[in-house]
Amino acid sequence: MDRIGKIIFYEDRNFQGRYYECNSECPELSAYFSRCNSIRVESGAWVLYERPNYMGYQYILTRGEYPDYQRWMGYNDSVKSCRIIRNISGMFRIRLYENPDFQGQMVEFSEDWPSLYDRFRHREVHSCNVLEGAWVFYEHPNYRGRQYLLERGEYRRYTDWNAMHPGVGSIRRVHEF
Repeated sequence: MDRIGKIIFYEDRNFQGRYYECNSECPELSAYFSRCNSIRVESGAWVLYERPNYMGYQYILTRGEYPDYQRWMGYNDSVKSCRIIRNISGMFRIRLYENPDFQGQMVEFSEDWPSLYDRFRHREVHSCNVLEGAWVFYEHPNYRGRQYLLERGEYRRYTDWNAMHPGVGSIRRVHEF
């Protein structure tokens, strides 16, 4: 099922300056604005990328207002592509593995977990299987650091979710509020 969403990008903080309204995936946003300092998500859940063609840092945003890029944990004011996230309602299940190719100790989650180390005694996740829903991996506990979107499917190695290392500090479900 295709989801419909609406996101508005503003060049300046506090929803000022030139803006662009988007309601579908967009691999190249540079034609619409040169920088992004605030965002309104009116509907849907979105993944934003620092670079064109869905590359670079990822930022996952749900409905709400973000008056400056620090509010979405942005590293800078660069947003060059975006797409709506699917599978954000219903059931959520994910399995994490200590080794590549679904080997070693496994733990299954169906809820957000602010400190993965409290439940999964490993500091690294080398593979995972998203059985239901969409999830965000955060580099550090308490939903901090780099973000990685994982949608339904198999991820045999941490590079499959575009991470540079296997460290995962916290996980969160992506859902509409």
